[in-house]
Amino acid sequence: MAATTRIDQEAAGELREAKAPRELAAEQLSFKVTLDSSSALTSELTPQEDFAGQERASAALELGLGVAGGGYNIFVSGLAGSEKLKALQQWIARRVSTSPTPGDWIYVHNFKHPDAPCAIYLGARQGAKLKEKMHNLVKTLREELPKAFRQEAFDKEKEQLREKYNRRAQELNAAFEKLAREKGFLIQAGAGGQVFFIPLINGKPMQSPEEFSRLSPGEQEAIGRAQQELAAEMERFGRKQQEVMREMEADIRLVERRFCENLLNPLVGEIERAMENREVSAYLADVKEHILNNLDDFKETERAAPLMPFAPRERDPFLEYEVNVIVDNSETNGAPVLVETSPTYLNLFGTIERVVDRFGRIVTNFTRIRSGSLLRAHGGYLIFSLDDAITEPAVWKVLKRTLKSGRIELETYEPLAIFSTSGLKPEPVEIDTKVIVSGSPLTYYLLYNWDEEFREIFKVRADFRRVMELEQDHLLTYANWVAKTCREEKLPHFDRAAVERVIEFGARQAGDREKILASYPEIADLVREAGFWSRKDGGQVVSARHVEKALESRIFRSNRIEEEIRESIAKGTILIDIHGKKVGQVNGLSVLDLGGYGFGRPSRVTASVAMGQAGIINIERESRLSGSIHDKGVLILAGYLRNRYGQDKPLTISASICFEQSYSGVEGDSASSTELYALLSHLANVPLRQDIAVTGSVNQWGEVQAIGGVNEKIEGFFDVCRVKGLTRNQGVMIPEANRRNLILRPDVIEAVRQGDFHIYPICTIDEGIELLTRARAGTPEEEGTVNGLVSRRLRDLAAGLKAFAGGGETGEKPKTNTEAATR
Repeated sequence: MAATTRIDQEAAGELREAKAPRELAAEQLSFKVTLDSSSALTSELTPQEDFAGQERASAALELGLGVAGGGYNIFVSGLAGSEKLKALQQWIARRVSTSPTPGDWIYVHNFKHPDAPCAIYLGARQGAKLKEKMHNLVKTLREELPKAFRQEAFDKEKEQLREKYNRRAQELNAAFEKLAREKGFLIQAGAGGQVFFIPLINGKPMQSPEEFSRLSPGEQEAIGRAQQELAAEMERFGRKQQEVMREMEADIRLVERRFCENLLNPLVGEIERAMENREVSAYLADVKEHILNNLDDFKETERAAPLMPFAPRERDPFLEYEVNVIVDNSETNGAPVLVETSPTYLNLFGTIERVVDRFGRIVTNFTRIRSGSLLRAHGGYLIFSLDDAITEPAVWKVLKRTLKSGRIELETYEPLAIFSTSGLKPEPVEIDTKVIVSGSPLTYYLLYNWDEEFREIFKVRADFRRVMELEQDHLLTYANWVAKTCREEKLPHFDRAAVERVIEFGARQAGDREKILASYPEIADLVREAGFWSRKDGGQVVSARHVEKALESRIFRSNRIEEEIRESIAKGTILIDIHGKKVGQVNGLSVLDLGGYGFGRPSRVTASVAMGQAGIINIERESRLSGSIHDKGVLILAGYLRNRYGQDKPLTISASICFEQSYSGVEGDSASSTELYALLSHLANVPLRQDIAVTGSVNQWGEVQAIGGVNEKIEGFFDVCRVKGLTRNQGVMIPEANRRNLILRPDVIEAVRQGDFHIYPICTIDEGIELLTRARAGTPEEEGTVNGLVSRRLRDLAAGLKAFAGGGETGEKPKTNTEAATR
């Protein structure tokens, strides 16, 4: 072992030396996974899609899927990303594959209230069937009705009716002409349908106005009165004539209806029998009546060109007979399981589309009603990200209303409109959709605590673990994941060693020697990248070398900042000492996370102590560069000092702690033990080794606690030491509790095996201070120990401050603790 227990007499004076520290051997650091499988290649495995190691989450999903009562929708946490949602979709689909296929939803024209289209629920595959049959009905009527109206029997019956009513009209005309002669007038038709009453003089019509003027005033007045009476009679005769024409038209319509019904009734009856739906039957009755009342739409008429070339086009007379299938399960087998990757208002709830015609008018109709995924999943399951959905305008409010009421009210989505421009109010649609949303734990806790309605509509939470136990069953799950990805994406298959290397990657990502990552998408990404390097290498099988190349390539793509920091350390721009000893200074370790890539970085931590009552000043906090957890860690240091050294004296110090050359902020308490070592070193005036980097948090009892990123921290300091030169004395001090998290790079383990680098696990601050000073920690009452020196210095500071306060006005020199004791 390169590290010694020799005491630096210049630094420690009469301090007693510490015992040799515990050090981890290379064998204790090695981590190797052995896959217990008879298969040499993943091509021999059967792909597995279940959520391995997720028994708790699977049980919650089973409950949510099995309970049909209201509100048993499912909130899934720990499962984000499109691939994970796809895996969830496949898992649910396998479990509901035997469920009945739900029916179709359609909208049809409401003939009684045109602005309120009717929603009708049909059996599966019936919506498209009715749409086709209605299309064929209209097509048949447009082809056959004109033929029926051209039949000889139809023409003969119409001609007989016209002759009948023409005779009645002629009789009316003859009666009116007779009445006119009796009153002394001759009826004469003029241009443009005008009628003139010509007075008769001695049975002959008057020839000119001059002849009328030669009559006596009395005769003229009599003719005028008679003319007025005849005009009144003419109005009555005209009304009778119109009535005759109306009767004729009505009788002709009856004939047309009779001929049309002969064709229409069998067609409508065939549709009614095929659909066997009461609502469809009522709709078909309205369709039949509407057709019979609008037979002119089906007659053959040549449409004249519009007088204005840009006049609005006429309304489509056959639009009312169309069927809008908004949910079509023609291709669905079993309950639908949909994933909505973009949960906007339009995609979830649908809308009523509007179009602007060439004259700028906004128009719409029932055929422009569009369903959303919430309705398309009726009778099944809908999966989407709630984190995405709640950021969309109006989505959360409408989603709650829909899930509580069990129905969707389709409307035009107009988030910025001042007033509504859609005249349609479609009938609401009843839905039975089980909603499964994914979201972060924070989203769940916030909604659960602040939105009471959330608890009513999401009664089940499925919490997916990030990791699972490193067991053979789960190792085989990894192998199956690899096989599944290779098969689906036609990648080269993996040999056993390559799969084992993928599993080791999963353990490293889990940060635990006894667990592995339980995230298929992240494993699939590594499989794809390793497959790329295998193909580039011309291989047919992916080996462990290709997996390693994929991991190295990932680091190379992301570690530019890391290399620049390491270069700055090597050139002395960033000051890091890895040799010698210094008072009040130690190397701390932190992890910088730069968007998916994290690396360890050593930082110089310094402390200074003086007489005063300011306590411990955190320079990062004063400059607003620290987070709340880091500030808490500094406050714990004061608690440790009070607990360890303040039982027999007041603690009156002014101390400051600083992360040197840190300008981007500090968060976390993993450096609290580091800061405490620097503080104790300055108090005791005992130098600390600079070739040992430190990480670990501390509690008020001096116990060193586990921290995160231990592998990155060790590897970060090792890389710096390798750049600046390994001395065989350098190493890292870590919490004992982090031993299970050590999954280090092979080069670090090899350096430990060769004695070039060292890793020391510790449990207490006393163990750490002995390693850093090579002196015995001891107790505050024990002479010749670091804690004894710290206690003595704190007593001197307290006495000095008291003496200074007592003799400050006379200028008397404050006495040291030794002088006071002698006196």
